Amino acid sequence: MIDELLSKEYVILELIPTDLNPQRGDIAQLSALKLKGLELIDRFDYRLNEKNINNIYIENMINYDRENFIYVDSTAEIFQAFKKFIGDDLLLIIDNEYTKNYLSDLKNEKESVFKYLNTHHHEDVFQELIDKYHLESSNYLVDLLYESLIYESNR
Repeated sequence: MIDELLSKEYVILELIPTDLNPQRGDIAQLSALKLKGLELIDRFDYRLNEKNINNIYIENMINYDRENFIYVDSTAEIFQAFKKFIGDDLLLIIDNEYTKNYLSDLKNEKESVFKYLNTHHHEDVFQELIDKYHLESSNYLVDLLYESLIYESNR
């Protein structure tokens, strides 16, 4: 299955919203990796400015590596930059409902990243990947997914 990706350019992403419903919330953080096959081409790490996040749980969740992110004032700014970043590339997503909802206006083809890792999205999927591929825990789920794809390709 993973062999299908080896000749493609695609983007793996992780989206953290302030609310599960995009009509009521914003994107607090969007991290993505652009890959060609398994080669990392570029990285995208954007966050909403803290003053625009009205959810203390989300503020605490994304309170790491502040210097590694570009900060903007709106979800629209994140999407504008993200659309340039992804072009027409395939999006490999964490296929939960809120990610699907927030990305619904993007015309790009979207697939579950878990399809290529022989698993499915569930509550403990990242712990499963850490255990399966002997990965170190990370705040960056896109990095865990990328490392998992590399290990899966070597099986």
